[in-house]
Amino acid sequence: MTDLTPEQQRDFEAAAFRRLVAHLRKRTDVQNIDLMNFAGFCRNCLANWYHDAAREAGADLSKDEAREHVYGMPYEEWKALHQSEASEEQKAAFERNRPKE
Repeated sequence: MTDLTPEQQRDFEAAAFRRLVAHLRKRTDVQNIDLMNFAGFCRNCLANWYHDAAREAGADLSKDEAREHVYGMPYEEWKALHQSEASEEQKAAFERNRPKE
């Protein structure tokens, strides 16, 4: 494996995160429940992880602000524009696959 400085690793990870967020903003046809069912995470998970990182660094960032960063707009606006009601099949798959606490 190539030796990277900690700064390079951070910068490359940040670039990959930004690219993932940009991709998910474009793919509004992919519902969060689909992401959860197939990948085990969704846009809300990314926003939560972003919020957690900000909080750990001492930044005063709300959950709503973290979601807006991931969604590119307020979460409620994104839901109104792009979120559809989950089918019974999607809901059943989510219950089968949901993380066990």
